[in-house]
Amino acid sequence: MLPLDAEHLLRPVRSGDGAALARAYVANREHLAPWEPTRAPAFFTEEWQEHHARQCVQDAASGRSIRFVIESDDGEIRGRMNLNNIVRGAFWSADLGYWVDVTRLRRGLASRAVGAVAAYARQELRLHRLQAATLRHNTGSQRVLAGNGFERIGMAPLYLRIAGEWQDHLLFQRILEAPEPVAR
Repeated sequence: MLPLDAEHLLRPVRSGDGAALARAYVANREHLAPWEPTRAPAFFTEEWQEHHARQCVQDAASGRSIRFVIESDDGEIRGRMNLNNIVRGAFWSADLGYWVDVTRLRRGLASRAVGAVAAYARQELRLHRLQAATLRHNTGSQRVLAGNGFERIGMAPLYLRIAGEWQDHLLFQRILEAPEPVAR
């Protein structure tokens, strides 16, 4: 568990998180809809989220991914940070994805959590590189990435199916062996 501030910590998803994950996704359904794939109604149920939580634990054990939750001091989940598609071999890289609860926006929580996950990827997973993609108009997420030392490396046309349509994304990377970014 990694403290992010006086009210929040970052920890891996664990079995038993299904109910809290379902509450978080239901509470943020409208907020997340423009930024995520279209979700079936079952996605928002405790059962679906508990199955997903167990899969997250299995994926972490196999080294394929590690997914985190941002947990507030009241025990509720206030966001997600995911390192997906962990690749070793000659690549030593992972895809970063994240979201923060609509009630916690503009407090620096996403920036601190991205910084903590990048440090974890560097120190614990020994990864060389993280990559992330944002919708072209997601300037908030782009600021979070830039503030954490990510550089824009390109644009991918029709990259992901988000909110029901194929959308262009800006691509970012951070080389983890480079010096840590200076706090602004």
